[in-house]
Amino acid sequence: MRVESFDWDRIRIFRAVAELGSMSAAAERLGGSVPTISRRITELETALRTELLKRSSRGIVLTDAGRMLLRHANLMADIVTAAHDDVCDSDTANEGPVHLVTDDGLGPYWLARRIPQFLTDHPGIELTLSVSDHPPDLLNNEADIAIQFEPPSRSELIGRRMGIVHYLCFASRDYLDLHGTPADLTDFHHHRCLLHEGYVNQSERWADGAFLARQLIPFSLITNSSATLISCCRAGGGIAILPSYIGAACPELVPLALPEVASIQFWMAYTERVRRIPRGQVVVEWLRKAFDPAESDWFRANLTRPGHTPASE
Repeated sequence: MRVESFDWDRIRIFRAVAELGSMSAAAERLGGSVPTISRRITELETALRTELLKRSSRGIVLTDAGRMLLRHANLMADIVTAAHDDVCDSDTANEGPVHLVTDDGLGPYWLARRIPQFLTDHPGIELTLSVSDHPPDLLNNEADIAIQFEPPSRSELIGRRMGIVHYLCFASRDYLDLHGTPADLTDFHHHRCLLHEGYVNQSERWADGAFLARQLIPFSLITNSSATLISCCRAGGGIAILPSYIGAACPELVPLALPEVASIQFWMAYTERVRRIPRGQVVVEWLRKAFDPAESDWFRANLTRPGHTPASE
């Protein structure tokens, strides 16, 4: 089949059907009818001489060929977006949207304090910061850049190891005055302990003693919200396991003189398109500096305990 005679609009329709899982949903998104969508898919299958999806009353299921085509369709969409950005941004290099996804600790409690200066320096960039427990699908345009606790799993993504987050035990002064300070992890049975739900999924990366403590200590609060965990700790709710950089964000919290609970690496991931567009590189460079271990002691290989003022603070 000659490339010049290929109907690229069929790929757009196929991609919508594959992403949404049904003909009717694709028709609603694209503004067409279900029979038209179905006919265009049939035409594409005929042109490619292969079955791309199986239809059922519950929706559609991609065949192996369909999954392969979807990967190519996503790459094509990425190229089209990059071409649009490269051309449209040629005169406004550092203007336009950039979508960043982080966990609910590094985003709100480390980056948020640096965003005002970033916006002052780059007023044309429209920064969206979302928090999520799971890395976004960057290849399907769920975001432009991700800060995540695992290396990118797809070879099409650019990954950069950023540093290490160290986890310590914190409590409020009022709580410690009332309940005393634990001498070691075995004393936690006499205390109210607070935990982020996300740490449970990272327990294989915790120190052996902390992992054992997780199995033995009855936690008084487990939450999926860092804001809830920190607010409860600040109000005297108990001893919370928190990243060491919280000592800079919440200096009123007291870091306990106990071994660190965990030290976990984190990465920045982004696509080739983000690398090419100027505003993408502006945000990538900002993030690199924001977490640079040479500038921020909190993210170095060796733990810096709160009470020592890092260079960036």
